Amino acid sequence: MAASETSNGTALRYAFGNVLSFFILLLIGVLAFSIRLFSVIKYESVIHEFDPYFNYRVTQYLTKNGIYDFWNWFDDRTWYPLGRVIGGTVYPGLTLTAGTLYWILNSLNIPLSVETVCVFTAPIFSAFASWATYLLTKEVKGAGAGLTAAVLLAMVPSYISRSVAGSYDNEAVAIFALIFTFFLYIKTLNTGSLFYATLNAIAYFYMVCSWGGYTFIINLIPMHVLLCIVTGRYSSRLYIAYAPLVVLGTLLASLVPVVGFNAVLTSEHFGSFLVFIIIHVVALVYYIKGILSPKMFKVAVTLVVSIGLVVCCAVIAVLVALVASSPTKGWSGRSLSLLDPTYASKYIPIIASVSEHQPPTWPSYFMDINVLAFLVPAGIIACFSPLSDASSFVVLYIVTSVYFSGVMVRLMLVFAPAACIMSGIALSASFDVFTRSIKFQLPGVKGNSQVDAGETSSEGVVAQNEVAKTDKNEEALKERPSKKNRKKEKEHVEKPSVKAQMKKRLLVLPFEASIIAILLLILLGAFYVVHSVWAAAEAYSAPSIVLTSYSHDGLHVFDDFREAYSWLSHNTEVDDKVASWWDYGYQTTAMANRTVIVDNNTWNNTHIATVGTAMSSPEKAAWEIFDSLDVKYVLVVFGGLVGYPSDDINKFLWMVRIGGGVFPHIKEPDYLRDGQYRIDSQATPTMLNCLMYKLSYYRFVETDGKAFDRVRRTEIGKKHFKLTHFEEVFTTHHWMVRIYKLKPQKNRIRGKAKKSRSKASSTTSTKRSETQRKNPWH
Repeated sequence: MAASETSNGTALRYAFGNVLSFFILLLIGVLAFSIRLFSVIKYESVIHEFDPYFNYRVTQYLTKNGIYDFWNWFDDRTWYPLGRVIGGTVYPGLTLTAGTLYWILNSLNIPLSVETVCVFTAPIFSAFASWATYLLTKEVKGAGAGLTAAVLLAMVPSYISRSVAGSYDNEAVAIFALIFTFFLYIKTLNTGSLFYATLNAIAYFYMVCSWGGYTFIINLIPMHVLLCIVTGRYSSRLYIAYAPLVVLGTLLASLVPVVGFNAVLTSEHFGSFLVFIIIHVVALVYYIKGILSPKMFKVAVTLVVSIGLVVCCAVIAVLVALVASSPTKGWSGRSLSLLDPTYASKYIPIIASVSEHQPPTWPSYFMDINVLAFLVPAGIIACFSPLSDASSFVVLYIVTSVYFSGVMVRLMLVFAPAACIMSGIALSASFDVFTRSIKFQLPGVKGNSQVDAGETSSEGVVAQNEVAKTDKNEEALKERPSKKNRKKEKEHVEKPSVKAQMKKRLLVLPFEASIIAILLLILLGAFYVVHSVWAAAEAYSAPSIVLTSYSHDGLHVFDDFREAYSWLSHNTEVDDKVASWWDYGYQTTAMANRTVIVDNNTWNNTHIATVGTAMSSPEKAAWEIFDSLDVKYVLVVFGGLVGYPSDDINKFLWMVRIGGGVFPHIKEPDYLRDGQYRIDSQATPTMLNCLMYKLSYYRFVETDGKAFDRVRRTEIGKKHFKLTHFEEVFTTHHWMVRIYKLKPQKNRIRGKAKKSRSKASSTTSTKRSETQRKNPWH
């Protein structure tokens, strides 16, 4: 009777715990969504940054024209005169997801615009990512650690920076896909279910559709499989978790147009194929071991291993032959930049010029993950007690993501979920130890009377916990008729229980120390919450399209970008071509609806180098380059008046480097004075006469009479000059965007023609006058 009451109480507590976890997860989802709405509350519902404007434009096209036209869309508004096939060059996961949400909402008579759906897609999927983190961490260390990791991910600043309302970029859905794929892999590894293995391949397919970072998955999972094999942890569950993922996942990945045959022809995927062969060799060895005698097994395993080595060598030879002709050996430029951090700066300056591809500084770790940086080592230690296949995977995940985040600041986004998982495990284990220590030493706790005075009260409670764990074993003992077997089994059950009691006794801390430790952890969590809310409200909520600054006279709003794009849209012809640095290509196409020469896709280095060469050249040479591209307007971003540091003058050396990489007559030392980049009176003549300098500082001296640059904190070197081949047509209110028009060639030709005609007419007139002066009778 007592046993039945105990089991009923346990079931009731289990059900109540599940219901409580469900409501906590709902609150975590609400938190993850709401903390990302500061950008809408403080500013407006607007798309942020640069790439999201292209994604928004593509989503508009998808919802208006349908999916078939989307796959075949040739965009003639970009990369003039080359154009771009959109369906075959984008990762469609984000666009298809937002388009599906738009169609579902409109079918339910919820009339939201495409822009509104795009703005709120990232906050919605941040809630999904928090729930996926709970599922993943629960598979590793239990529900308590899962809930803690979920609430940490909901607020981690690194993830907020790329998922605030309006941040409509690929990472908005890709981080959820990444975490969910890892969860399904661990779930398959723990259960050996082919159903979860199939779902894992489908989740991987969604990740491939969403982001180029899917290569991280298809390399991390094979590394974990190889680690399990090397450490002797191979099992049929490991085979089921990996083999279907490689076969089905690769087939599905090849269906994505932007990936295609790269799923089997690039070096990023070769490691998974080699591990696929290795795991089959190991599986065959284990199978043979079960059906052969030890003597025959030695002979068979030698044969199998020999054949496996031959196959691996043959596959390696084929793969090497496939990539031997490639100068990068089948690796993409970004992958080589991760493996060799100096590669991009040496060979691909277009990659190195992107700010998010730079290595992070130490303060950026504290800014983006805050106190989690101190909890991660404790989480790693907790994963080793005890070490399982699932915990070894998250350890491998955190180690690799730490390395990649140290190479490229953008990949802090991949590191953040791993840091939250490890911190959740550490906090859960710490609270478990401290609360148990307090509970064991509180007066009146059940089981204390059974403990000696000189000992802590851990043994009685541990015994109760062990009873719940060994219920099934006791039921099995009742079914066995043999007393001998019952005695052996009883000894087998009791010995680990005593060991567990002794182990947990060692984890009991003094009462006062436990209280202080819990208070410190709560204080640490409060500090994390305050920092995360501040980061969401102040650091990451401002859209780059609308800038703000505070001064002694209050808040200042700089809306120059939209002012410039609106002017282009209303004062230029539809077919006019606009040249600018590639950073502003997506925004110009989406907001001004004008054709651009280059944009943020950066797929054609030569085309970008041509624009960089024009900006680095003298005015006449630049005019000839732009005229050959049918450019009518040139747009430059200038921050010298208001102190905006991300202007084209600060980016100019990258234009020189990229242009010089294709056109050797552009040399970086020509723009430097003793190795220093200067725009003052000590600047080189090449710098003072280049087009970028002239378009940025034209009439700048009229603003304050001194031409003082607030970004570079110096007076410019060349203040008074005129433009001969370009004319200023528009400058925004704060001088942040300046637009120039190419002077037409025909005007200058007419002038030359008039001079030649006047010369010809003058010569003919003189000849006529001479003939008239001559005496016709002589």
